[in-house]
Amino acid sequence: MSQAIGNTALAYARVWHHVDANERVLGKLAERIALVLMGKHKPIYDPAVDSGDYVVVTNASKVKVTGKKAEQLVYRKHTMFPGGLKEIKYKDMMAKKPDEIIRQAVSGMLPKNTLRDRRLERLRIFEGEDMGVFQKNILKRWEDGTLR
Repeated sequence: MSQAIGNTALAYARVWHHVDANERVLGKLAERIALVLMGKHKPIYDPAVDSGDYVVVTNASKVKVTGKKAEQLVYRKHTMFPGGLKEIKYKDMMAKKPDEIIRQAVSGMLPKNTLRDRRLERLRIFEGEDMGVFQKNILKRWEDGTLR
């Protein structure tokens, strides 16, 4: 028998997607990125198999939030020492590390399991237009938030 049983390696091949975050709403953008990282846009999706694609995000510093989130949103982390709770406001985080804002939003939309870290490794975020050597890997681009 020369027939392949199940999905072949070609079905699991990873594609590089490019997303321009310029003037895009953070939550909707993060949700679309999470779907691609999980592989839910593919017909072979299986929750127990990591079949997602790579995502390259540019213009992370130009992402928008709706309502009063720009003044009210606070990012918290703990150093695990007593009294070690650190809080950073959205505006300060946007000035220092805008890529971390998108990374945390996408991380919150991925399933909380052992595949989460591997999926986040396939997310590349850049503050400006320049994406360096990853420019040559891009096969698909998003214009209005939809996959093409």
